[in-house]
Amino acid sequence: MTQPTPPLTTISATYLAEQQKLHKSRRYGVASVMYAPLVSQLIKLSGVQSLADYGAGKRALKHKLDTMGHGAVRYHPYDPVFPEYGSPHPADLVCCIDVLEHIEPHLLDGVLDDLAGITKSYGLFSIHTGPAKKILSDGRNAHIIQEAPSWWLQRLTARFEILYLQPVRQGFWVLVAPRGSYESTVAALDLKKLAKASAAAFPIKQPKRRGILGRIEKWLQR
Repeated sequence: MTQPTPPLTTISATYLAEQQKLHKSRRYGVASVMYAPLVSQLIKLSGVQSLADYGAGKRALKHKLDTMGHGAVRYHPYDPVFPEYGSPHPADLVCCIDVLEHIEPHLLDGVLDDLAGITKSYGLFSIHTGPAKKILSDGRNAHIIQEAPSWWLQRLTARFEILYLQPVRQGFWVLVAPRGSYESTVAALDLKKLAKASAAAFPIKQPKRRGILGRIEKWLQR
């Protein structure tokens, strides 16, 4: 049976074909696995019963979460490359991991509106702010949008409440909630535990000091 073609309001036909080629690689679209420990902690802290994975790729996040004991959480993948997943589905928690920097700039508002429309309680979005190693067939960098967090926040705050933002290597992740729900959603979470989970998943490596400064630092750490 032929699957229906997804509506092209959030991706152009040309770019969809490009993404279909990229997803033939087993290594493409698996960044969500790195965020699985953070998502796991968020599930435990919030008690969400459903999760929408926007830009799910090969559902790597689902496979990892299942191994972490979250098989009971209802999972709704969405990715235009995989039309069999269906349309974006509302969920308590919406994850959009390393996706937004790949969106065509003139269609970004449509994608953000999509996310706002399906986020019932929380949204966890990770965004790269610099270039990718991969180059598209037309010569563009695979990270089509390369903008600072302040640029992204202007667009996110137009649609969401910002509960927490954490810089990570080459970008940041942000926890959001529907507009008008800040007090109730932030009060229901232990953000300190979430921050610890983020620090464990994405440790910041400090440069080693050499010479006399390095010896002093080691002595102070005894």
